[in-house]
Amino acid sequence: IENARNFRRVSELVITDDLTGLYNGRHLHALIEEEIERVRRFGGKLSLIFIDLDFFKKINDTRGHLVGSRTLTEIGRLIQGNIRKICKAARYGGDEFVIVLPNTNKSGAMTLAIRLRELFREHQFCDEDGTPFNLTASFGLATYPDDARSKDDLIRMADQAMYRVKETTRDAVQSA
Repeated sequence: IENARNFRRVSELVITDDLTGLYNGRHLHALIEEEIERVRRFGGKLSLIFIDLDFFKKINDTRGHLVGSRTLTEIGRLIQGNIRKICKAARYGGDEFVIVLPNTNKSGAMTLAIRLRELFREHQFCDEDGTPFNLTASFGLATYPDDARSKDDLIRMADQAMYRVKETTRDAVQSA
């Protein structure tokens, strides 16, 4: 029994990000493939939200990496606490996150992205000394099969939508 528990724990560690508790970027690709296969087989939609924190490097540079790490942990909790159980969230890279939304059309994904954007804006993050600061994020989303024909296309389309926000206003949501 103890060996089974240890095996399960090691298996979890391989697919999760240790800072946020969300899935890691490597495992995200497998999750998206599974969901695309489900849509191909049974129909429906699969949406993806790509999130990039605005000016996160500035937080690390001015407030320190411990505050930056704690902020990423809080972002992970905010995301996980505001998605359905069937949805999967991952830390894609440094300050980038992806949410996989099974059985969700573009309108549903847009609703969630807007809600998360507001949560991020309203949440007070804190410095080491308790000084509050705010943080915004840029959101891009895409839907399979409407916007993309493959996993890579879906990721690219959501990422490109997010970069359009980054290049213009930041702190906004845009779809493919």
